[in-house]
Amino acid sequence: MVFCMQSHELPIHLLMWRILAVLLFFGLLAACSNSSGEHSPAEADQPRRVNVQLREIVPETLHDVVVLPGEATSWLEVRLAAETAGRVEKLLVREGDRVVLNQVLVHIDVTALGAELASARATFELIEDQLRRREQLFQESIISEEELDKVRVEHVLAREALRQSEIEYNRGLVRAPMTGRVNDLFIESGEFVDRGQIMLELVNIDTIKFQVQVPEMDVRFLTKGQDVRVAVDAFQEQDFTGVVDFVALKADPATKTFRVQVLVDNPDGMIRPGMIARVAFVRRVIPEGVAAPLSALIDRGGERLVYVEENGAARARTVEIGVIERDRVQIVRGLAIGDRLIVAGQREVEDGTLVTVQ
Repeated sequence: MVFCMQSHELPIHLLMWRILAVLLFFGLLAACSNSSGEHSPAEADQPRRVNVQLREIVPETLHDVVVLPGEATSWLEVRLAAETAGRVEKLLVREGDRVVLNQVLVHIDVTALGAELASARATFELIEDQLRRREQLFQESIISEEELDKVRVEHVLAREALRQSEIEYNRGLVRAPMTGRVNDLFIESGEFVDRGQIMLELVNIDTIKFQVQVPEMDVRFLTKGQDVRVAVDAFQEQDFTGVVDFVALKADPATKTFRVQVLVDNPDGMIRPGMIARVAFVRRVIPEGVAAPLSALIDRGGERLVYVEENGAARARTVEIGVIERDRVQIVRGLAIGDRLIVAGQREVEDGTLVTVQ
């Protein structure tokens, strides 16, 4: 038996297409590999550069400043009490009203006192007339000096009684003992008040007092008349100038601090009692100092570092700081006049990193 084997070989043109497809596949694979992970030798050798901004160190005047909290109080504050009992006939002010010295604020009905005043005045006038007649009789030697002295004593007593009646009657008119504003009213018109009852409160805030407790180590830097800077928390957009008015002669036994009173002009009434402020005074002035922005400092491993630019590279400097004044700090050691301090980009560099100055 003879078996015939049939050939299954592909045609030449199909075989060529398959070989071409395989070559194309491997070519694309190699291209993708090069584009995603490989760099040219020139690119691989290019060092990394960081963009930075510099500030040249120049001499600056620094102030060693102490900042302490203080609370505002009014310049003057008075609570007025009734000096006589009676009905409130007229209440002539409202809360918030501005008043001046000796202005009548409250009128208390003193009708009964008016009658007493009229009686005292009549008695005084009668005795005064008697005294004139007795003096005439004494000059004519009709009465003795003893009788004249008796009338003189009665005249003195009547005059004092009249004066007291006038005082009591005038107590019905309650007057302002100072210029200021009505902060509180505790009575109403028509109400009966007793002697000694609190009727209203006046405050004067044309000048504001700040009470500051100063540690014993710093009180020696303060003297009466010294200017200080006052920053009120409610008005962060501006500072006020204050003047030291009083420095306590002894420390508070509980806190071991010294009370210092600072006055601030307040003509428009912006600052109000109870507001909190930060009072700053200068302990010493440092001329020709070396300073850096606080933001330029970097804490690393317990050390404070800054970076300076030298010959196109960042160089780390360990620094020692002194006083801090707002957003800048004194550099006691580690920087010198003329150094080119990196103030932007400093957190992206290390010692020796190449930099590009912008």
